[in-house]
Amino acid sequence: MDRAKVEVAAEVNSDQVSINVVINVMSIRAYAATEPGGKLNQIEFNPGTLGADEVEISVDYCGLCHSDLSMWNNDWGISTYPIVPGHEISGRIIEKGDLVTNLEIGQKVGLGWFSKSCRNCEQCLSGNHHLCAGTEQTVVGRHGGFAERVRANALWAMPIPEELDPAAVGPLFCGGITVFNPIVISDVSPTDRVGVVGIGGLGHMALQFLNKWGCEVTAFSTSPDKEEHARKLGAHHFINSKDESALKALKYSLDFLLVTVNVELDWKKYIAMLRPNGKLHLVGAAPQISTEVMPLIGGQKSIGGSPLGSPFTTGKMLEFSARHHIAPETEILPLSEVNEAFRKLHDESPAHRIVLKNDFD
Repeated sequence: MDRAKVEVAAEVNSDQVSINVVINVMSIRAYAATEPGGKLNQIEFNPGTLGADEVEISVDYCGLCHSDLSMWNNDWGISTYPIVPGHEISGRIIEKGDLVTNLEIGQKVGLGWFSKSCRNCEQCLSGNHHLCAGTEQTVVGRHGGFAERVRANALWAMPIPEELDPAAVGPLFCGGITVFNPIVISDVSPTDRVGVVGIGGLGHMALQFLNKWGCEVTAFSTSPDKEEHARKLGAHHFINSKDESALKALKYSLDFLLVTVNVELDWKKYIAMLRPNGKLHLVGAAPQISTEVMPLIGGQKSIGGSPLGSPFTTGKMLEFSARHHIAPETEILPLSEVNEAFRKLHDESPAHRIVLKNDFD
């Protein structure tokens, strides 16, 4: 066995032979912080016995997400230390429990924010596993993917299509599904005119998805110098969000508006852009939203939001990405440079996604 040491001891007497088998599970090396915002150092931990419905994934790559930054800093008050961040995982199955029949040893899989759900509640039985009240988050109360290996319930370990690059696919399991799920649950049509507010880590993937979905896409950004890049990603139109006249000119023009930024906007102006039955959908964690009600009632408009997505929708996103050659823009760094990666994410707020490559010896 390559991941455990087996010791067999036999005791013999006149009546019987007793054999004691002791399995010492191999410890997992990982990078962890012991306090909010503290330096991540290498640790080792014992993961215990693999569950019958679990798989163990050898981590090849793991994306770095703003949610990891929030968990590292305990911004949401739910972090426990030592904390091993990392929930945009790309790797291979190296062990599976006895009840796992949908995955094979050696298979390429990815793992995102969720690592388990109850599979028995109303939400799970209706296919909305990501809305299960009993979900387990990959980096909440357990160790995540900045490690040699990580474990998860087999339902959440998603097979990676051969057409997708394992080095770049990790961010699809968090940022990608975060912007793909709203397209599905909002019934966005290929003939719809849509807008994406913010073209950073989330928005740059949303532009690609919506363009290939068949929509007429407008990108909104406070950085005019991003126009050329936004158009290359799939935007047909580009609006400087600071240009008041440009915003007003879009009144009653959009069927769907996806907000990927985490700041408050002049919501009245953006709601005014929606056509009757239009939808304003938030995936960026803006502190609050406040607006007049009558424009919503009069235009039969709606405001909504969503977390990531179910395993089924994630699978469809991967299939769609493979078919249309959609991938996040990434910068690859070695996992051993995780502290520098956190600094870059915090100080530079790159529009691309940082991905860490496992470089344990």
